[in-house]
Amino acid sequence: MTSKFRHVALVGKYQSSSASGAATEQSRQILFDIAGFLQQQGCEVVLEEETATHTGLQHSFRSMPVDGLGQHCDLGIVVGGDGTMLGIGRQLAKYGTPLIGINQGRLGFVTDIPLDDYPQALLPILQGQYEQEARPLMHARVVRQGETVFEALAMNDVVVNRGGTSGMVELRVEVDGQFLSNQRADGLIVATPTGSTAYTLSVGGPLMHPSIPAWLMAPIAPHTLSNRPIVLSDQTEVMMEVVSGRDISANFDMQSLASLLHGDRIFVRRSEYSVRFLHPVGWNYFATLRKKLGWNEGGY
Repeated sequence: MTSKFRHVALVGKYQSSSASGAATEQSRQILFDIAGFLQQQGCEVVLEEETATHTGLQHSFRSMPVDGLGQHCDLGIVVGGDGTMLGIGRQLAKYGTPLIGINQGRLGFVTDIPLDDYPQALLPILQGQYEQEARPLMHARVVRQGETVFEALAMNDVVVNRGGTSGMVELRVEVDGQFLSNQRADGLIVATPTGSTAYTLSVGGPLMHPSIPAWLMAPIAPHTLSNRPIVLSDQTEVMMEVVSGRDISANFDMQSLASLLHGDRIFVRRSEYSVRFLHPVGWNYFATLRKKLGWNEGGY
């Protein structure tokens, strides 16, 4: 049976220039093998430009920048970890390109196919047998004196927090223009259901099933013990205004804006874009939680 997908983008987790030659060669070989497997299924393989350059595969396969992949390819395969997927997912969301995650290392929440299992997992997906889901993105912008000075998409979370050596930060929080509270803490997280298994998990926030249309807002080390995580509709807009504190920064997944000023406002709303994921038939979110969090194992 021929592949349902004709043009497949391949994005890899490549090593930095300071990484060992053995690590770089390993990444190169993994991508080379996966690309060869896809070609055997009748797919045209196009590597993401930076992936091709850093792994030395630019002469072996066609390559394109991410926007080119979105315009040309009807499927994206991401090899790496959840961080790699976050970056490419934000960029390809506007094109509606479905993504498959192959985990190079520990099991990820959104890169869920183990590297050793990719041939058996990919073959039925390429033939049109898969589970599909959409994960919403956040659109966040920083407004300073009435002007937007930074904006970004986030799949996991938007975090406003203090510097490592500074004191507490105070944030005025509004939801749809209605005052909620003044938060005094080390910081504040607004997360998607996808992000509920990331930073918010470490500060005591609940897990949210990805089908729930909600945001999770959780304080980091709050000054008042009654200041607890709260779940909000994702149809609302959350506003965080910097009232006081030093060395305050905002982070949008892995994108950062340092040195927020008093009076800066960070607005968070649901983006018009979502990230599409394809999973093997039989995939379910709860099985991923059990594997990743070690549930049902001794000592838990």
